[in-house]
Amino acid sequence: MSSSITANTLDRKPGRWGLLGIGLIIPLAVLGVWQILGFYGLISELLFPTPLTIGKALIELTVSGELWGNFRISAMRALAGFLLGGSLGFIFGLMVGLFKPSERFLDPSIQMIRMIPSLAVVPLFILWFGIGEESKVLLIAKSAFFPLYINTFMGIRGGDNKLFEVAKVLGFSKWKQIVRLVIPGALPNILLGVRLSIGLSWLGLVVAELIASTSGIGYMMSDARQFADTPVVFVGIIVFACAGLVTDGLVRWVEARMLRWKDTYEG
Repeated sequence: MSSSITANTLDRKPGRWGLLGIGLIIPLAVLGVWQILGFYGLISELLFPTPLTIGKALIELTVSGELWGNFRISAMRALAGFLLGGSLGFIFGLMVGLFKPSERFLDPSIQMIRMIPSLAVVPLFILWFGIGEESKVLLIAKSAFFPLYINTFMGIRGGDNKLFEVAKVLGFSKWKQIVRLVIPGALPNILLGVRLSIGLSWLGLVVAELIASTSGIGYMMSDARQFADTPVVFVGIIVFACAGLVTDGLVRWVEARMLRWKDTYEG
């Protein structure tokens, strides 16, 4: 009896707050060690300000409104770039995945462009579009395009060919095949592409704002770096990390509900 109770206890999965507590063990331990090392002067305060110092800088920036103003601008840029690049990636992924001639015609050029680093095209984007919003949004869109394109393409090509044969026998139109068969079958890959695109949108935003910007979190970090205000740089890093974590969590939440039918291994 006692052994069965023990087995049931071990097999019981931790709740949501239990999982959160487990996930916080390593970050809290790192912050604790970091604070102790900084307090006793074992690490440079200039290079590695203590978590308490960073926390004070975070509070000051929040109270002054500077943090929220810059974050709002950055978030709008990231959203605009993701919507532009992600939607184009999805559309081109559908075209290339559904039509073999489109794959032969478009995919080699797209793959060639994909290999060009974002930093390499920054000077061109500045020359073509200036240092305004257009160059930043397009740079973010370039980062967001390829994950959705590749995952949409792979999701379509990974579908069961027998299902398409049955759809043709049933007289499904091309549009009906896309809506009823292609997109539902490729949805796991598409949502994975969305997660990757959102993450790369934030990375593209950092590149855009650090190089050519007069506002945003990246500009705030670059300005602080020039004045050796390291705590503000760390605040910017934390903001980007939290924003990426929240947006990824939202997509995972949508994914869990849209793919509720899928029986997957949970570890």
